[in-house]
Amino acid sequence: MAVDPIVYTTCWPVRHYELDSNGHVNNAVYLNYAEQLTIEHAELAGFGPEWSAAHGGWWVVHRSVLTHRRPAVYGDLLELTVRVELVQGTRGIRRTTIRRTSDGEPVAEVLTEWVWVRDSDGRPARVPRELVEAAREATAETLRRHPGYLADLRRAAATPPGAL
Repeated sequence: MAVDPIVYTTCWPVRHYELDSNGHVNNAVYLNYAEQLTIEHAELAGFGPEWSAAHGGWWVVHRSVLTHRRPAVYGDLLELTVRVELVQGTRGIRRTTIRRTSDGEPVAEVLTEWVWVRDSDGRPARVPRELVEAAREATAETLRRHPGYLADLRRAAATPPGAL
C-alpha cells in the first residue's frame, strides 16, 4: 500500500511500559515514536530497506530535537503525523507532531535530521535523486516559508545544551 511520501498520520495507544515514574510517557519514548513512525512511513511509501539497499545506502539519525508540550498517560490514544520538510544534499529533515486524540491537544514535537550514508563505507553521501525529487515541493515550501532554515539548524546544533 503506497502512501503520500511527504506526510503520514497514524494513531498509537500509550502502553504502560512507556511511562516514567510520574505516570507520564517518558520523553525518550517520543524519540522512539518519531523514529518508528519515520520507518513505517518510508516502508509504506516504497522507500523501505529494500529500496535503500538497491540505492546503496541508508538513513541514520544525526540529530533530534524534542519539544515537550504536555504529558500523555497510559490509555491515551495519540495521533502521530510525520512530515518531510527538506531533502537536500546529504540530509533529510522530518517533523513529527504528536497529539492526544481525545482533545486534539499537542503532546510533543520532534524535529529529526537524518543523514544518508553509503553502504560501502558508512560515510555521508548525496541523497538519491528519486528521494530529492519526491520531496522537491516540500523542500521548496520549507525554504520559502523560512529562508534561513538550514542556517538556523546549524546554529542550533552549535548551541551547547542549556545555553538557550
